Amino acid sequence: MELPDRAAPGVETLAGAAADAACALADAAGPAGWSLAAAEDAADAIDTLAAALADIDPEAARLLTAIPAATKALLRHFGQEQEADAAVSATAARPSQLPKPRRRGLGPGWQGLTDASAKR
Repeated sequence: MELPDRAAPGVETLAGAAADAACALADAAGPAGWSLAAAEDAADAIDTLAAALADIDPEAARLLTAIPAATKALLRHFGQEQEADAAVSATAARPSQLPKPRRRGLGPGWQGLTDASAKR
């Protein structure tokens, strides 16, 4: 399948920003700069982008089917499962206290979306 030369409004800009952010993150973190929370957020971003690309057509979806399992395995490798197991054990001891839901931040510096047409 060949994609068109032009994307929907804003898509190329956002895709470029995502690529720039990924490069900046890789440069800032390096091999020793990661935490579990940062790795979870990066894995969520990978999963979200893979799902968006998979929506293009069935072949794209087929090519990207391994991504969610790979990011889940990566987080398990980094200890997410042990952390989840500890939370489950803590809840079993005190059923009235549920574990906090996983954080889902937009990152430092998030200022929201702007509408380019409103600036006219």
